[in-house]
Amino acid sequence: MDAVRWTPWVLLAVLTLLGVNVLWVLAVRWWYRLRTDEPERVKVRCQDGWELTVHVRRAAHRRFEEPVLLCHGLAANRCTFDFEPPYSLAHALSEAGFDCFSVEWRGIGHSRASPRGHRWADVTVDELITQDGPALIELALAQTGARRAFWVGHSLGGLVGYAVAQGPAGTKLAGLLALGSPVFFPPDPLLRRLIYVGTMAAWPRGFRNEWLSRSLAPYLGYVTLPLSDVIINPKHILPPIQRKVYANMMASMSRNVLRQFQDWINHDAFRSFDGSVDWRAGLAKLELPVMVMGGSADRLASPKNLRAQFELVGSTDKKLHVFGCERGDKMNYGHGDLLFGTGAPLEVQPEIRDWLAARATPLRQGEELETQASPAPVSLTTP
Repeated sequence: MDAVRWTPWVLLAVLTLLGVNVLWVLAVRWWYRLRTDEPERVKVRCQDGWELTVHVRRAAHRRFEEPVLLCHGLAANRCTFDFEPPYSLAHALSEAGFDCFSVEWRGIGHSRASPRGHRWADVTVDELITQDGPALIELALAQTGARRAFWVGHSLGGLVGYAVAQGPAGTKLAGLLALGSPVFFPPDPLLRRLIYVGTMAAWPRGFRNEWLSRSLAPYLGYVTLPLSDVIINPKHILPPIQRKVYANMMASMSRNVLRQFQDWINHDAFRSFDGSVDWRAGLAKLELPVMVMGGSADRLASPKNLRAQFELVGSTDKKLHVFGCERGDKMNYGHGDLLFGTGAPLEVQPEIRDWLAARATPLRQGEELETQASPAPVSLTTP
């Protein structure tokens, strides 16, 4: 009888807490919103019917033919690269004369909606490589009239680029820059435990961590979250930037993507979901220019990891750059510091800009390329 009497009150308390949390998250999202001009949004439909949203930041004075594709990593969205200046590579490169295309992978942000017959829970890294990557390239080329494009990827975004470059779409890339991308996964008990817990928490569909990150965002800088040093050097990212990053950049992870990462970490592999394609072995066959970049204090893509993948890449035009105090940088860089560290605008962004500019095709003054006239979505579906 007592249990029956208390049940409505417990239910009311739970609903009240949920309501307060909803209001809190909405307030956090508004308070920490990015205060910069919104990029242009364009759509592209992949061969399997999934429609992606790509955020375009065009150069005010375009100096180079090749557009730059900016590809985010796991649990992130387009704000990885299109943030508030000076912590925005999209702004920096567009000011340098490049048209920039920041993707949101399927199931993420504005690309979340799945077409009929597809489920977000079934998405693997394989689809990002065979579907999203080629669609992104075709969209950028159609929009700019260019023959080839540059690929800049952070973490998973760099891994997807490595694999795309090994397929048919690789001939349309002018160069690839992998920023903090861990091609090797040596034994690490902590990472194994983390990915195991994440995979379990993602049952049955995925881990939608935007809600959690926005709930915690206002406390960052005052409180250091456990294990935060795995992805950043907290001393290198200003507290206000940490709060904005957590409020805007974090995104969901499908369970299958986490299962695929679990396979990579448990078996030190970089391969397809079914294990039939070894993308790490394919790095030796790459011929396009490659830049391997990372941080000296990155626990996910360590300097040793970076050097090993650099040696494995077959291109004759390749470069390795590890940011940290040893080479005279402001601080030792962690995984996310490469984008949001206080030294990133002065140390990381110029290296990326100069590497791209040295390999880009300059446009003569007044030169225009044939571009897509209609703003309608580009479709790669077959008739």
